[in-house]
Amino acid sequence: MLLYHRSIKKIIKHCTFSILAGTFVLSSAIMSGCSAETDTTQTTESESQEPISTTAIKLNTAVTVTIYDSQDRNLLTECMNLCDKYEKIFSRTASDSELYKLNHRQLTPVDGTDHTYQVSDSLAELIQKGLYYSELSDGAFDIAIEPLTSLWDFTAEDPQVPKDSLIQTALSKCDYRNISIGGKDNNEITLKTDDTAIELGAIAKGYIADRIKDYLKKNGVKHAVIDLGGNILLLGSKTDGSKYNIGIQKPFGETGEPITSIKVANKSVVTTGIYQRYFEADGKIYHHILDPRTGYPCENTLYSDTIITDSSLTADALSTVCYLMGYEAANDLIDQLENVDALFITNDNEIHYTKNFLR
Repeated sequence: MLLYHRSIKKIIKHCTFSILAGTFVLSSAIMSGCSAETDTTQTTESESQEPISTTAIKLNTAVTVTIYDSQDRNLLTECMNLCDKYEKIFSRTASDSELYKLNHRQLTPVDGTDHTYQVSDSLAELIQKGLYYSELSDGAFDIAIEPLTSLWDFTAEDPQVPKDSLIQTALSKCDYRNISIGGKDNNEITLKTDDTAIELGAIAKGYIADRIKDYLKKNGVKHAVIDLGGNILLLGSKTDGSKYNIGIQKPFGETGEPITSIKVANKSVVTTGIYQRYFEADGKIYHHILDPRTGYPCENTLYSDTIITDSSLTADALSTVCYLMGYEAANDLIDQLENVDALFITNDNEIHYTKNFLR
Protein backbone atom coordinates (compact mmCIF):
# COMPACT_ATOMS: atom_id res chain seq x y z
CA MET A 1 0.00 0.00 0.00
CA LEU A 2 2.23 3.50 0.04
CA LEU A 3 5.20 5.62 -0.28
CA TYR A 4 8.07 3.47 0.92
CA HIS A 5 11.57 4.97 0.94
CA ARG A 6 13.90 2.56 -0.75
CA SER A 7 16.54 2.62 -3.47
CA ILE A 8 15.83 2.50 -7.18
CA LYS A 9 17.56 -0.88 -7.28
CA LYS A 10 15.10 -2.25 -4.76
CA ILE A 11 12.18 -0.75 -6.66
CA ILE A 12 13.26 -2.43 -9.87
CA LYS A 13 14.03 -5.66 -8.08
CA HIS A 14 10.43 -5.96 -6.94
CA CYS A 15 8.86 -4.97 -10.27
CA THR A 16 7.71 -7.19 -13.11
CA PHE A 17 7.89 -5.67 -16.58
CA SER A 18 6.06 -7.31 -19.47
CA ILE A 19 5.18 -6.21 -22.99
CA LEU A 20 2.60 -7.70 -25.30
CA ALA A 21 1.76 -6.06 -28.59
CA GLY A 22 -0.86 -3.42 -27.85
CA THR A 23 -1.45 -4.78 -24.35
CA PHE A 24 -0.80 -3.30 -20.93
CA VAL A 25 0.15 -5.99 -18.45
CA LEU A 26 -1.14 -5.04 -15.04
CA SER A 27 0.71 -6.40 -12.04
CA SER A 28 -0.19 -6.25 -8.37
CA ALA A 29 -1.04 -2.64 -7.85
CA ILE A 30 -1.48 -1.97 -4.16
CA MET A 31 1.64 -1.62 -2.06
CA SER A 32 3.55 -3.66 -4.57
CA GLY A 33 5.62 -0.85 -6.02
CA CYS A 34 5.41 -2.54 -9.42
CA SER A 35 4.45 -1.06 -12.75
CA ALA A 36 3.17 -2.20 -16.07
CA GLU A 37 5.31 -1.38 -19.09
CA THR A 38 3.44 -0.48 -22.26
CA ASP A 39 3.82 -0.86 -26.00
CA THR A 40 2.69 2.45 -27.44
CA THR A 41 3.18 1.54 -31.09
CA GLN A 42 -0.29 0.07 -31.39
CA THR A 43 -2.15 3.07 -29.99
CA THR A 44 -1.13 6.00 -32.18
CA GLU A 45 -3.73 7.71 -34.36
CA SER A 46 -1.27 7.89 -37.22
CA GLU A 47 2.42 7.46 -37.82
CA SER A 48 2.82 11.24 -37.88
CA GLN A 49 1.38 11.67 -34.38
CA GLU A 50 3.49 9.74 -31.95
CA PRO A 51 2.50 9.77 -28.28
CA ILE A 52 4.64 11.55 -25.74
CA SER A 53 5.61 9.74 -22.56
CA THR A 54 7.79 10.03 -19.50
CA THR A 55 8.81 7.61 -16.76
CA ALA A 56 10.36 8.48 -13.42
CA ILE A 57 10.81 7.01 -9.97
CA LYS A 58 8.14 8.78 -7.96
CA LEU A 59 6.19 7.66 -4.88
CA ASN A 60 8.94 5.05 -4.64
CA THR A 61 7.74 3.24 -7.72
CA ALA A 62 7.99 3.59 -11.49
CA VAL A 63 5.48 6.20 -12.65
CA THR A 64 4.67 6.53 -16.34
CA VAL A 65 2.37 9.03 -18.03
CA THR A 66 1.66 8.72 -21.75
CA ILE A 67 -0.33 11.30 -23.72
CA TYR A 68 -1.66 10.43 -27.18
CA ASP A 69 -3.26 13.67 -28.40
CA SER A 70 -0.77 16.40 -27.44
CA GLN A 71 2.90 17.14 -28.01
CA ASP A 72 3.20 19.49 -25.03
CA ARG A 73 5.83 17.92 -22.82
CA ASN A 74 5.21 20.53 -20.14
CA LEU A 75 2.09 18.53 -19.33
CA LEU A 76 4.24 15.52 -18.51
CA THR A 77 6.51 17.62 -16.31
CA GLU A 78 3.56 18.93 -14.34
CA CYS A 79 2.18 15.40 -13.86
CA MET A 80 5.44 14.40 -12.21
CA ASN A 81 5.38 17.59 -10.15
CA LEU A 82 1.97 16.55 -8.86
CA CYS A 83 3.46 13.25 -7.69
CA ASP A 84 6.10 15.16 -5.74
CA LYS A 85 3.49 17.50 -4.28
CA TYR A 86 1.31 14.72 -2.94
CA GLU A 87 4.19 12.62 -1.68
CA LYS A 88 5.07 15.54 0.61
CA ILE A 89 1.54 15.27 1.98
CA PHE A 90 0.82 11.53 2.17
CA SER A 91 4.15 9.80 2.81
CA ARG A 92 4.22 7.78 6.02
CA THR A 93 8.01 7.68 6.18
CA ALA A 94 9.33 11.01 4.83
CA SER A 95 10.04 13.18 7.86
CA ASP A 96 9.02 16.36 6.02
CA SER A 97 5.61 15.08 4.92
CA GLU A 98 2.39 16.33 6.42
CA LEU A 99 1.19 12.85 7.38
CA TYR A 100 4.48 12.06 9.12
CA LYS A 101 4.18 15.27 11.12
CA LEU A 102 0.59 14.41 12.04
CA ASN A 103 1.50 10.89 13.13
CA HIS A 104 4.41 12.18 15.22
CA ARG A 105 2.35 15.03 16.71
CA GLN A 106 4.62 17.66 15.18
CA LEU A 107 1.71 19.84 14.06
CA THR A 108 0.31 22.54 16.32
CA PRO A 109 -2.89 21.37 18.04
CA VAL A 110 -6.09 23.28 17.44
CA ASP A 111 -6.64 25.87 20.21
CA GLY A 112 -8.02 24.29 23.35
CA THR A 113 -7.28 20.71 22.33
CA ASP A 114 -4.54 18.16 22.94
CA HIS A 115 -5.18 15.67 20.15
CA THR A 116 -6.83 17.64 17.31
CA TYR A 117 -4.84 19.05 14.40
CA GLN A 118 -5.80 21.11 11.37
CA VAL A 119 -4.49 19.57 8.14
CA SER A 120 -4.58 20.41 4.45
CA ASP A 121 -7.74 19.80 2.46
CA SER A 122 -6.04 17.01 0.51
CA LEU A 123 -4.92 15.12 3.62
CA ALA A 124 -8.30 15.60 5.28
CA GLU A 125 -10.09 14.33 2.18
CA LEU A 126 -7.96 11.21 1.93
CA ILE A 127 -8.27 10.42 5.64
CA GLN A 128 -12.03 10.80 5.34
CA LYS A 129 -12.05 8.34 2.44
CA GLY A 130 -9.90 5.96 4.45
CA LEU A 131 -12.32 6.10 7.36
CA TYR A 132 -15.20 5.40 4.96
CA TYR A 133 -13.58 2.22 3.64
CA SER A 134 -12.54 1.17 7.15
CA GLU A 135 -16.18 1.41 8.20
CA LEU A 136 -17.44 -0.23 5.00
CA SER A 137 -15.26 -3.27 5.65
CA ASP A 138 -16.04 -3.34 9.38
CA GLY A 139 -12.36 -2.94 10.14
CA ALA A 140 -11.00 -5.54 7.74
CA PHE A 141 -9.36 -2.49 6.16
CA ASP A 142 -8.02 -0.04 8.74
CA ILE A 143 -6.14 3.21 8.09
CA ALA A 144 -4.84 3.17 11.67
CA ILE A 145 -2.60 0.21 10.81
CA GLU A 146 0.64 2.23 10.76
CA PRO A 147 2.04 0.81 14.04
CA LEU A 148 1.78 -2.63 12.44
CA THR A 149 3.07 -1.82 8.95
CA SER A 150 6.14 -0.15 10.42
CA LEU A 151 7.11 -3.52 11.97
CA TRP A 152 7.12 -5.48 8.71
CA ASP A 153 9.88 -4.66 6.21
CA PHE A 154 9.25 -6.55 2.98
CA THR A 155 11.98 -4.64 1.12
CA ALA A 156 14.83 -5.65 3.42
CA GLU A 157 17.69 -7.72 2.03
CA ASP A 158 16.85 -10.40 4.57
CA PRO A 159 13.25 -9.80 5.75
CA GLN A 160 12.21 -11.38 9.01
CA VAL A 161 8.94 -12.16 10.74
CA PRO A 162 8.61 -9.75 13.68
CA LYS A 163 8.33 -11.23 17.15
CA ASP A 164 4.74 -12.06 18.03
CA SER A 165 4.94 -9.97 21.20
CA LEU A 166 5.80 -6.91 19.10
CA ILE A 167 2.99 -7.69 16.66
CA GLN A 168 0.45 -7.99 19.46
CA THR A 169 1.60 -4.71 21.00
CA ALA A 170 1.33 -2.93 17.67
CA LEU A 171 -2.03 -4.54 16.97
CA SER A 172 -3.50 -3.08 20.14
CA LYS A 173 -2.81 0.40 18.73
CA CYS A 174 -4.59 -0.18 15.40
CA ASP A 175 -8.20 1.01 15.47
CA TYR A 176 -9.66 3.44 12.94
CA ARG A 177 -12.33 4.38 15.50
CA ASN A 178 -9.60 6.32 17.31
CA ILE A 179 -9.56 8.77 14.39
CA SER A 180 -12.24 11.37 13.77
CA ILE A 181 -12.60 14.30 11.43
CA GLY A 182 -14.52 17.53 11.92
CA GLY A 183 -14.19 21.28 12.26
CA LYS A 184 -15.79 24.11 10.31
CA ASP A 185 -14.08 23.09 7.06
CA ASN A 186 -14.01 19.38 7.92
CA ASN A 187 -10.21 19.41 8.00
CA GLU A 188 -9.52 18.91 11.71
CA ILE A 189 -8.20 15.44 12.56
CA THR A 190 -8.50 14.06 16.09
CA LEU A 191 -6.21 11.22 17.14
CA LYS A 192 -7.88 9.95 20.28
CA THR A 193 -4.90 8.08 21.73
CA ASP A 194 -1.21 8.96 21.94
CA ASP A 195 -0.17 5.97 19.82
CA THR A 196 -2.74 6.19 17.01
CA ALA A 197 -1.02 6.62 13.63
CA ILE A 198 -2.34 6.63 10.07
CA GLU A 199 -1.25 4.67 6.99
CA LEU A 200 -2.72 5.82 3.66
CA GLY A 201 -0.77 3.50 1.39
CA ALA A 202 -3.83 1.58 0.22
CA ILE A 203 -5.47 4.64 -1.29
CA ALA A 204 -2.88 7.37 -1.91
CA LYS A 205 -1.75 6.31 -5.39
CA GLY A 206 -5.37 6.13 -6.53
CA TYR A 207 -6.03 9.63 -5.22
CA ILE A 208 -2.93 10.98 -6.97
CA ALA A 209 -3.84 9.30 -10.26
CA ASP A 210 -7.26 10.96 -10.12
CA ARG A 211 -5.65 14.37 -9.57
CA ILE A 212 -3.32 13.83 -12.55
CA LYS A 213 -6.34 12.90 -14.67
CA ASP A 214 -8.14 16.08 -13.53
CA TYR A 215 -5.11 18.16 -14.51
CA LEU A 216 -4.82 16.60 -17.96
CA LYS A 217 -8.54 16.99 -18.68
CA LYS A 218 -8.40 20.64 -17.59
CA ASN A 219 -5.63 21.15 -20.14
CA GLY A 220 -7.54 19.60 -23.02
CA VAL A 221 -6.09 16.08 -23.02
CA LYS A 222 -8.63 13.43 -24.00
CA HIS A 223 -6.44 10.35 -24.54
CA ALA A 224 -3.82 9.34 -21.97
CA VAL A 225 -2.62 6.48 -19.78
CA ILE A 226 -1.56 7.18 -16.21
CA ASP A 227 0.41 4.34 -14.60
CA LEU A 228 1.36 4.80 -10.96
CA GLY A 229 3.25 1.66 -10.15
CA GLY A 230 0.68 -0.58 -11.79
CA ASN A 231 -2.36 1.50 -10.81
CA ILE A 232 -3.64 2.07 -14.34
CA LEU A 233 -5.96 5.01 -15.08
CA LEU A 234 -7.15 5.38 -18.66
CA LEU A 235 -8.21 8.84 -19.79
CA GLY A 236 -10.59 8.20 -22.68
CA SER A 237 -9.94 5.53 -25.27
CA LYS A 238 -7.24 5.04 -27.86
CA THR A 239 -7.22 7.86 -30.39
CA ASP A 240 -8.99 5.63 -32.92
CA GLY A 241 -11.86 5.11 -30.48
CA SER A 242 -11.00 1.52 -29.59
CA LYS A 243 -10.51 0.22 -26.06
CA TYR A 244 -7.22 -0.61 -24.39
CA ASN A 245 -6.32 -4.24 -23.77
CA ILE A 246 -5.25 -4.69 -20.14
CA GLY A 247 -3.48 -7.91 -19.22
CA ILE A 248 -3.94 -9.26 -15.70
CA GLN A 249 -0.73 -10.83 -14.43
CA LYS A 250 -0.60 -14.55 -13.74
CA PRO A 251 0.03 -15.01 -9.99
CA PHE A 252 3.57 -16.17 -9.27
CA GLY A 253 4.34 -16.27 -13.00
CA GLU A 254 8.09 -16.10 -13.50
CA THR A 255 7.98 -13.81 -16.55
CA GLY A 256 5.05 -11.58 -15.65
CA GLU A 257 2.85 -13.12 -18.34
CA PRO A 258 -0.89 -12.36 -18.25
CA ILE A 259 -3.40 -14.98 -17.18
CA THR A 260 -6.22 -13.09 -18.91
CA SER A 261 -6.99 -9.66 -20.31
CA ILE A 262 -9.86 -7.18 -20.42
CA LYS A 263 -10.81 -4.43 -22.88
CA VAL A 264 -11.66 -1.11 -21.25
CA ALA A 265 -11.59 2.64 -21.84
CA ASN A 266 -11.94 5.65 -19.55
CA LYS A 267 -11.62 3.46 -16.46
CA SER A 268 -9.18 2.74 -13.68
CA VAL A 269 -7.89 -0.82 -13.29
CA VAL A 270 -6.16 -1.76 -10.03
CA THR A 271 -4.97 -5.16 -8.82
CA THR A 272 -4.02 -6.29 -5.34
CA GLY A 273 -2.13 -9.57 -5.14
CA ILE A 274 0.15 -11.50 -2.82
CA TYR A 275 2.74 -12.51 -5.42
CA GLN A 276 4.70 -9.30 -5.96
CA ARG A 277 6.21 -8.62 -2.55
CA TYR A 278 6.69 -11.47 -0.16
CA PHE A 279 9.31 -13.61 1.50
CA GLU A 280 9.49 -17.17 2.72
CA ALA A 281 10.39 -18.28 6.24
CA ASP A 282 10.26 -21.85 7.53
CA GLY A 283 8.45 -22.92 4.38
CA LYS A 284 5.68 -20.32 4.73
CA ILE A 285 4.99 -17.34 2.48
CA TYR A 286 4.62 -13.96 4.18
CA HIS A 287 3.16 -11.34 1.84
CA HIS A 288 2.67 -7.61 2.24
CA ILE A 289 -1.12 -7.46 2.65
CA LEU A 290 -1.38 -7.25 6.42
CA ASP A 291 -4.58 -8.13 8.24
CA PRO A 292 -5.38 -5.53 10.94
CA ARG A 293 -7.39 -8.18 12.78
CA THR A 294 -4.45 -10.57 13.28
CA GLY A 295 -1.29 -8.53 12.71
CA TYR A 296 -0.04 -11.05 10.15
CA PRO A 297 -0.38 -11.32 6.35
CA CYS A 298 -4.00 -11.97 5.44
CA GLU A 299 -4.86 -15.62 4.84
CA ASN A 300 -7.68 -16.60 2.50
CA THR A 301 -8.22 -18.33 -0.85
CA LEU A 302 -7.32 -15.31 -3.00
CA TYR A 303 -4.17 -14.82 -5.02
CA SER A 304 -5.38 -11.47 -6.34
CA ASP A 305 -8.33 -9.30 -7.16
CA THR A 306 -8.73 -6.63 -9.83
CA ILE A 307 -11.17 -3.73 -9.58
CA ILE A 308 -12.43 -1.76 -12.59
CA THR A 309 -14.31 1.51 -12.06
CA ASP A 310 -14.20 5.21 -12.93
CA SER A 311 -12.20 6.51 -9.96
CA SER A 312 -8.68 5.28 -9.32
CA LEU A 313 -9.08 6.04 -5.61
CA THR A 314 -12.16 3.84 -5.48
CA ALA A 315 -10.42 1.05 -7.39
CA ASP A 316 -7.32 1.37 -5.21
CA ALA A 317 -9.26 1.16 -1.97
CA LEU A 318 -11.68 -1.57 -3.03
CA SER A 319 -8.90 -3.81 -4.32
CA THR A 320 -7.40 -3.92 -0.83
CA VAL A 321 -10.77 -4.08 0.94
CA CYS A 322 -11.81 -7.00 -1.25
CA TYR A 323 -8.63 -8.93 -0.66
CA LEU A 324 -8.94 -8.53 3.10
CA MET A 325 -12.61 -9.55 3.03
CA GLY A 326 -11.94 -12.73 1.06
CA TYR A 327 -13.50 -13.95 -2.18
CA GLU A 328 -17.10 -14.68 -1.19
CA ALA A 329 -17.67 -11.55 0.91
CA ALA A 330 -15.86 -9.38 -1.64
CA ASN A 331 -17.90 -10.79 -4.51
CA ASP A 332 -21.10 -10.02 -2.62
CA LEU A 333 -19.88 -6.48 -1.88
CA ILE A 334 -19.02 -5.66 -5.49
CA ASP A 335 -22.39 -6.97 -6.69
CA GLN A 336 -24.05 -4.37 -4.45
CA LEU A 337 -22.03 -1.45 -5.85
CA GLU A 338 -22.92 0.47 -8.99
CA ASN A 339 -20.41 0.92 -11.80
CA VAL A 340 -17.80 -1.36 -10.19
CA ASP A 341 -16.56 -4.59 -11.74
CA ALA A 342 -14.09 -7.11 -10.36
CA LEU A 343 -12.32 -10.31 -11.21
CA PHE A 344 -10.79 -12.60 -8.63
CA ILE A 345 -8.05 -15.18 -9.00
CA THR A 346 -8.22 -17.86 -6.33
CA ASN A 347 -5.35 -20.04 -5.16
CA ASP A 348 -6.35 -22.79 -7.58
CA ASN A 349 -5.61 -20.28 -10.42
CA GLU A 350 -9.30 -20.11 -11.30
CA ILE A 351 -10.64 -16.75 -12.53
CA HIS A 352 -13.97 -15.55 -11.13
CA TYR A 353 -15.92 -12.59 -12.51
CA THR A 354 -18.54 -10.52 -10.76
CA LYS A 355 -22.11 -10.55 -12.04
CA ASN A 356 -22.61 -8.58 -15.28
CA PHE A 357 -18.84 -8.09 -15.62
CA LEU A 358 -18.09 -5.11 -17.92
CA ARG A 359 -21.56 -5.10 -19.45
